[in-house]
Amino acid sequence: MFRRAFWFSAGAAAGVWATTKVNRKLKQLTPESLAAQAANKALEAGHRLKDFALDVRDNMAQREAELGEALGLRASVEGGPRPAALEPGRTTVRPVAAVDHRHGTTHRSNEKYVDTYSYNRNEDH
Repeated sequence: MFRRAFWFSAGAAAGVWATTKVNRKLKQLTPESLAAQAANKALEAGHRLKDFALDVRDNMAQREAELGEALGLRASVEGGPRPAALEPGRTTVRPVAAVDHRHGTTHRSNEKYVDTYSYNRNEDH
């Protein structure tokens, strides 16, 4: 008799456990849950890409400083003007037209400049 009660309880417990597990899995496969999981994965991937980009930028600045020191261009690395030889795609420097969106006015400022630099990676270097 105890043996039958034991196996009956074990079977009931296994049935409850299996039902709970199946219900959880079904809830994970609803469209809303799948959309939330996809959004979370996209956010994680975005954060990983941002961290990667920041690491690349830091290492690039470090390597540029090392190369500048090796080539004797220490002043340009520390924020001074860059020699023209280091800017192969630069053509001219022109003032930027600043737009005040609150008043709809445009004025020219001699303090802001934009370099016309080609960022086309398909050019022959």
